[in-house]
Amino acid sequence: MEQALSDPERRLQPAPLEPLGHPDGGLESVVGEEAEGARDEGPGDGTMMENNFWLKKIEISVSEAEKRTGRNAMNMQETYTAYLIETRSVEHIDGQSVLTDSLWRRYSEFELLRNYLLVYYPHIVVPPLPEKRAEFVWHKLSADNMDPDFVERRRIGLENFLLRVASHPILCRDKIFYLFLTQEGNWKETVNETGFQLKADSRLKALNATFRVKNPDKRFTELKHYSDELQSVISHLLRVRARVADRLYGVYKVHGNYGRVFSEWSAIEKEMGDGLQSAGHHMDVYASSIDDILEDEEHYADQLKEYLFYAEALRAVCRKHELMQYDLEMAAQDLASKKQQCEELATGNVRTFSLKGMTTKLFGQETPEQREARIKVLEEQINEGEQQLKSKNQEGREFVKNAWADIERFKEQKNHDLKEALISYAVMQISMCKKGIQVWTNAKECFSKM
Repeated sequence: MEQALSDPERRLQPAPLEPLGHPDGGLESVVGEEAEGARDEGPGDGTMMENNFWLKKIEISVSEAEKRTGRNAMNMQETYTAYLIETRSVEHIDGQSVLTDSLWRRYSEFELLRNYLLVYYPHIVVPPLPEKRAEFVWHKLSADNMDPDFVERRRIGLENFLLRVASHPILCRDKIFYLFLTQEGNWKETVNETGFQLKADSRLKALNATFRVKNPDKRFTELKHYSDELQSVISHLLRVRARVADRLYGVYKVHGNYGRVFSEWSAIEKEMGDGLQSAGHHMDVYASSIDDILEDEEHYADQLKEYLFYAEALRAVCRKHELMQYDLEMAAQDLASKKQQCEELATGNVRTFSLKGMTTKLFGQETPEQREARIKVLEEQINEGEQQLKSKNQEGREFVKNAWADIERFKEQKNHDLKEALISYAVMQISMCKKGIQVWTNAKECFSKM
């Protein structure tokens, strides 16, 4: 994956899309000169932590979730969840704290923001949104997207999405992202006015490029394969975890039967009654503790799900590269064809079968004036094609440079996050086992006092 490109004329690399400018005032005045300085840096400059100038100046949170009822685009009544986004300055101006800005957003508006970022920043691994509907759930967990526990976990996931974008050295500077945090009214209209939907690549075109590109970059091919494998591995891990949760829930709840039996037994014993009653109480506490344990586990599962969805973000970068490579190859092929036509007209030798060659045999040769006029048109097209090919090559080189810089940033983030999540999950399991040992230790002491 780390190999250098062997032929810059054949390998693709797109131009970085210029981030939109910032509006004046509001959060911009808080970010200040530090943001201006960072704006001059390239997308590969510095680590994620070094570029967190927004998070150093602004606190962003999704603090509440609220169930609402309204009319959709078809004028039909629907129930949905709205999320309260709050932004607050960390610093104080003239000894007074800046007031908190707040507004409500629907999940669909988060989707619109992310779709815009995908189109305008194709070389960036855009952070994913949390799942819209629960996946990889164990049988006692509700799959209803209006379930309070699920809504709460999605609220945390949406806050994490905003923090990811705000900590990114390129995405955090975007005007649309800024307006998402500060402008409640007419935000959708502002996004649609950018025309990003028209710039989005069609799935059919991307699929065509995948199968027809002749000289794919090995690094991106390997990255695409890695993203598939990462998605598969995390999916299997989440399924295993769901099966374990099902069985663990049953084991813990069955321990509640110990409590019931010990309690019934204590009623017929005089000397042993108190000890049996106390042991039964410890078993009841043990059985009921599984609900909180598995709820905590869901938060670790959500951290894994984030990287399950990150795999698709990686593939999006790879698909854009394939599209640009395919366009480059088609431009080179078209230019070579025009050069051959020009050479055949100049020499009079037709090297390949063509409709023009057959027409010439049937209706006779062109006049010198006609041939000269065609050669002149072809030469103009060749000059234009050479400029386009040169431009596409330059865009390709810029794309690979910027994309790979962001991929390296993502890899560093991924390794850190998954390591921390797995360690925390292991610590939680150890704590759970220690609590089980403590319950049985307490029960042993109860039995010893009988």
